[in-house]
Amino acid sequence: MMMGLLAFENNQGLWNGGYYSQFFGIGGVMVTVAILWLSTGYFGGIGAPFAPYFWPYLGQLPKKKERQRPVRVYMDGCFDLMHYGHANALRQAKLLGDQLVVGVVSDEEIVANKGPPVLSMEERLTLVSGLKWVDEVIPNAPYEITEEFMNTLFSKYNIDYIIHGDDPCLLPDGTDAYALAKKAGRYKQIRRTEGVSSTDIVGRILQTFKHKEGVNENAGVESCDQMKTQLSNFLPTSRRIMQFSNGQAPSPGARVVYIDGAFDLFHAGHVEILRSARQLGDFLLVGVHDDQSIREKRGYPPIMHLHERTLGVLACRYVDEVIIGAPWEVSRDMITTFNISLVVHGTVTEGGSASEVDPYALPKNMGIFQVVTSPKTITSVSVATRIIDNHEAYKKRNLKKKASEDKYYTQKKFVYGD
Repeated sequence: MMMGLLAFENNQGLWNGGYYSQFFGIGGVMVTVAILWLSTGYFGGIGAPFAPYFWPYLGQLPKKKERQRPVRVYMDGCFDLMHYGHANALRQAKLLGDQLVVGVVSDEEIVANKGPPVLSMEERLTLVSGLKWVDEVIPNAPYEITEEFMNTLFSKYNIDYIIHGDDPCLLPDGTDAYALAKKAGRYKQIRRTEGVSSTDIVGRILQTFKHKEGVNENAGVESCDQMKTQLSNFLPTSRRIMQFSNGQAPSPGARVVYIDGAFDLFHAGHVEILRSARQLGDFLLVGVHDDQSIREKRGYPPIMHLHERTLGVLACRYVDEVIIGAPWEVSRDMITTFNISLVVHGTVTEGGSASEVDPYALPKNMGIFQVVTSPKTITSVSVATRIIDNHEAYKKRNLKKKASEDKYYTQKKFVYGD
């Protein structure tokens, strides 16, 4: 009964040892009286000199832990043309705290500091909110961490640390955008993900699609021999894939939903269709087609290669598992192997040959195929078209950014991080 009055969080220390029984009934009362007598002379006893004998035992008494609030970290960015480098940066940032708050820089600030954004604020918010490591999003964040905004982060959002990569983020006047956060001692640095950037992707698009007429949703795209392809510098590793993966199999009896695609230039339309697919079951399995299949079926290669596209899909909070290099046609063996209950496909699709064999013929015959209305009409080609339509502006933007990136790679040093 006496234990029921004690508000301890666990039963470690004294409660687990041989002293446990001494605190019950008459024995407990006698021990308490003895401690008071020896330590304080409360009953006219001999006082404190002999009290140290009891301190080792008293030190084992568990102390009620004060509940500490979660560590909240903040990271901002433009997140234009979202790619696995953005996702990996936010993954690293989340490791530095318990809750990750992400600021998405406003369109106006991007124009003033970098040039015109490709994606709208709404699209960028959808992409950031769809990442598995993000807990909260702040729209229309400033590009520079000003004193006013920094104080808002600390007071309103309870931010403990401001995070950024080891690559420099400079304002038009050449000053550090995070200087105040560093001065306040509330800044932490993560390692930049090598091999990709929004500038790099814009360059790939501009080099791949040489003319605006080559990116037409209805007329198709230029033939492969008329295209230039900029090679990616990304070096895929098994560790990186493991870091992005959930590492969990579907539970027994789970309803496994399968959806496939190229998922090139991972965009807001991808996030929304994956969300819709996930709501139809308990486990979402996503098939990502290989580069050669996409080239053969659609007549043009993907901008991002297979491993880059895989990481983009794995980073999405609605995805449970990915088949890397999934077959174009859904086979019976595949359905059996992964215990697929439902195969879905969106109403908005990237181009393909109308005469080709239906890749979903088998699941349709089995009665496990469903068409899902695509929440957004955006496609990878439509994103590329935005850049082609404004290629002069993006060329100018890229020349400016490329100079800073070249300087970073020339002067970069090893930074410990994951």
